[in-house]
Amino acid sequence: MAGSAGPTGFEEYAVARGPWLQRVAFLLSGDAHLAQDLAQSTLVQAHRSWKRVQAADDPNAYVRRILVNELRTLQRRRSWSEVVSDEPATLRLAPAGDDVEVGVVQRLEVERLLGRLSPRARAVLTLRYLEDLPATEVADLLGLSPSSVRSATSRALTRLAEITSTEAHDDDR
Repeated sequence: MAGSAGPTGFEEYAVARGPWLQRVAFLLSGDAHLAQDLAQSTLVQAHRSWKRVQAADDPNAYVRRILVNELRTLQRRRSWSEVVSDEPATLRLAPAGDDVEVGVVQRLEVERLLGRLSPRARAVLTLRYLEDLPATEVADLLGLSPSSVRSATSRALTRLAEITSTEAHDDDR
């Protein structure tokens, strides 16, 4: 491998897991452009710590923690502000399963609904249900207590139910 190419295995990891990393970044941030930046900065940090990433029991969990830390750092900066837009996101998630059309529609709906939530609610639901992490791990990643994660999850699910109920009621008119 060339001298500037980096440690053995990193390039393969970055290529194989890059789409996953960008998807999680998008679901956490709700912004396609920010997701690309977060995924890139996460990979830079992972490259710098590649020996530790490789040595971790779960390299994906290690990289996910880097991603969440990158997002939290960005959110703490004074320049951070969330701008709500009616424009649809430009990043589209790859479909899963056999029925591509249904998978695409479902993923677009998930993107849209997550975009209606606060950043914290979006992060909790993304990590709990889309990344399938236990509440204790989500709490650790977000710097919350497990009970705060459970409460935030409950409130976010209630909010989603309200949104879908309101939309269904509006559609009936």
